[in-house]
Amino acid sequence: MVDLVGQYEGIKEQVNKGMDGVLESASFINGPEVHAFQKELETYLDVKHVIPCANGTDALQICMMGLGLQPGDEVITADFTFAATVEVIALLQLTPVLVDVVPDTFNIDIAAIEKAITPKTKAIVPVHLFGQCANMDAILDLAKKHDLYVIEDNAQGIGAMHTFKDGSKMKSGTIGHVGSTSFFPSKNLGCYGDGGAIFTNNDDLAHTIRGMVNHGMYKRYHHDVVGVNSRLDSLQAVVLRAKLPKLDQYNAKRREAARKYNLAFKDHPDIIIPKTVNGCEGICDSCDCHVFHQYTLRILKEKRDNLVQHLNDNGVPCGVYYPIPLHRQKAYLDSRYDEADFPVTNKLVEEVISLPMHTELDDEQLKFITDLVLNFLNQ
Repeated sequence: MVDLVGQYEGIKEQVNKGMDGVLESASFINGPEVHAFQKELETYLDVKHVIPCANGTDALQICMMGLGLQPGDEVITADFTFAATVEVIALLQLTPVLVDVVPDTFNIDIAAIEKAITPKTKAIVPVHLFGQCANMDAILDLAKKHDLYVIEDNAQGIGAMHTFKDGSKMKSGTIGHVGSTSFFPSKNLGCYGDGGAIFTNNDDLAHTIRGMVNHGMYKRYHHDVVGVNSRLDSLQAVVLRAKLPKLDQYNAKRREAARKYNLAFKDHPDIIIPKTVNGCEGICDSCDCHVFHQYTLRILKEKRDNLVQHLNDNGVPCGVYYPIPLHRQKAYLDSRYDEADFPVTNKLVEEVISLPMHTELDDEQLKFITDLVLNFLNQ
């Protein structure tokens, strides 16, 4: 699914040299490499504050802690996503409110958000799923109308652009009150272990969060806020510094692979190809709204599971993201949920399949994969 070995060959010299420097200096935690990466990522994202941390799940949890959300506060998020999004809500004893997604981009349904808002609602967590932004114009409008926080889960979307109705643009993760991301190795910007970061343009919130990630300390052994131990280590920062200047190039390679997938699949009656928010279906050359963390098809006529088996039998990895809706997961069962409120998610979990997507895909590999899919579906 991801060729990190091939990608490493292009940054090997810089990574090895940087790691040697960290080992020689023994500046393993909050060292110069971490501070340099923070500044470089702030510049790339055009955001005032980047706060590195230990992983993407911590990042999302600390966002909610920094905003002062309290037990019982309701937080609305998408039912069709990875469990970490709802996990942190539950860990903080907040009340998760899961809502359906739209069938084309797989992102959170605006009408479902509005229907779910109550006097207890305090925040909306849009997930920029598979690499493109949720409908942030509409989400910001709802948040303003109901005085809610917007916390972006940008674990899959770093580098994606959101184009507002007035034509202005912002990078995903920097649009709401606060955003979070993951640097898990398979991400578009991934390190060689765990890592994450928080983004905000709010000076006060950034100050609060900087203390929270370091045991609540702004001065050593002075604990001003309740915090956690969540820091990006210097070895991971070395990898991220090597990759960051190449991120747009990496994302362009992913878009090109997606374009070739789409051209192969777009006319097949049993396949629904990924849709982009600007409606180009990822086939145009100038699309910047989707960074294709995953390339996810919908396979119709109950053929998905057999296709997964066929690909696996022929040595092609694939993934089903996600096979079970969050509202059906044992840990998050709740009598408040009605199956009738999740028609899209319940359909997607039966149809979606993600094909290999990374920076090292070549035409021979893409043809092998697409031929396997098409030959199977045409039987």
